[in-house]
Amino acid sequence: MAVADPSSITTLERTLKLVGDRWSILIIRAALRGLRRFGEYQADLGIARPVLTNRLRRLVDGGVMAKEQYQQPPPRYEYRLTPAGVALSPALVALVQWGEHHMHHGDNDVVLVHAPCGTELEQGFWCRQCETTFAPAAVRATTRAKS
Repeated sequence: MAVADPSSITTLERTLKLVGDRWSILIIRAALRGLRRFGEYQADLGIARPVLTNRLRRLVDGGVMAKEQYQQPPPRYEYRLTPAGVALSPALVALVQWGEHHMHHGDNDVVLVHAPCGTELEQGFWCRQCETTFAPAAVRATTRAKS
């Protein structure tokens, strides 16, 4: 079996290795809802302790969450999203909205709204230079010049 050249692994592949499994994305969602402590994550998600321990460690090592001690003895920790973790929020919103549109099976409708005014969220592509929205077909990948 050939081992992939690390330089050939795309950013998307690296991202999915870090946050693309079921439990990691659900932990991030729970953290965005305000959960912080191990027991809160475990109770909310129904996740086994070893799996939760592994995923939290990986998210901390990957810079998505920070581990902060809040008690001793015994030492107890909170797990908070870093700015990089919070930046995943639009991706989770997109996944929820996609699921409601394409995977909905007649159960409760989930509608994401702006909490202060109750308006349903819209997501799209926005160009700050042109000050306009656009469709996915207008997106292309390019590389940044190295500084």
